[in-house]
Amino acid sequence: MLIPARFHGPPTSGNGGWSAGAFAVASGAGTDGRPFQVTLRVPPPLETPLTVADGKVVDPTGTLVAEVEPDADAGPGVPPADPAGAGPYPGHTEHPFPTCYVCGPDNPDGLRIFPGPLPDGRLAATWEVPGDVTVETMWAALDCPGGWSALQTGRVYLLGRIAVAVDALATPGDRCVVVGAPVSSEGRKAVVDSTVYAPNGTPLARARATWVALNR
Repeated sequence: MLIPARFHGPPTSGNGGWSAGAFAVASGAGTDGRPFQVTLRVPPPLETPLTVADGKVVDPTGTLVAEVEPDADAGPGVPPADPAGAGPYPGHTEHPFPTCYVCGPDNPDGLRIFPGPLPDGRLAATWEVPGDVTVETMWAALDCPGGWSALQTGRVYLLGRIAVAVDALATPGDRCVVVGAPVSSEGRKAVVDSTVYAPNGTPLARARATWVALNR
């Protein structure tokens, strides 16, 4: 398998959520609600043949890119919220990776999920679901809305680990709601939760992720 360049986060590596989703799908993840956890060991390389076997993802040099585990803790989910009550998306004024596939305002072909802060500390965004939605897309949609609860502190974080349970794919063309929330923070690590809701309020997928701050 490989990660197509269009699914980048930072310009030279894969978006953490989409890449983790691809690794999980290659390991058996689907839409049956079974949670899988992916730990990223290095930034996922773009357009590079990767081998997924026995819970490990390696590149052609033998470098361990990621580890995949089934039956992980994807968290309890985040309660639904109305994005109309959220403040402005912080990434519109300052974004460490403005062309990110999920939340980059300078990526016209991305998912364009722009979470804004709510008064209670959660973040919420609407998401117009693309026609080519897949399990990997659902993982990606859960990624950055959780991460922005850490990123809005002003520090630059990257996804280190994410556990996701997908119950169903979003319907193409729907305007879903994605909600993220901080769980805990210690040192360079921030734990966050996120949930994707269908327009009728049905939860479709949830995640718990650990983001790691870059050293200054």
